[in-house]
Amino acid sequence: MISLQQGLGRAIVRLRRAAGYSQEAFALKCGVHRTYMTGIERGRHNVSLEIVERIARALGVTAGRLLLEAEKER
Repeated sequence: MISLQQGLGRAIVRLRRAAGYSQEAFALKCGVHRTYMTGIERGRHNVSLEIVERIARALGVTAGRLLLEAEKER
C-alpha cells in the first residue's frame, strides 16, 4: 500500500491532467513554485491543509473530495 502523500500526489496528477493543466500552469494557479508542485505530485512533501485547499480550489473540488480521491489512489 502506498502512503497518503503518494496517493494525494497521484490524485493531483490525474485531476490536473483531466483539467488540461500543465504542471507549470497548475503550480502558478495554486500559488506555489513548479518544483514544489513536482514534489507534491511525487509524494515527497507532507503538504499543509492550506496547500491542500489551494490545490482543491484550483481543481474545482473541495479539500474533502481531493482527500477522498487520494484515498482511492492508495
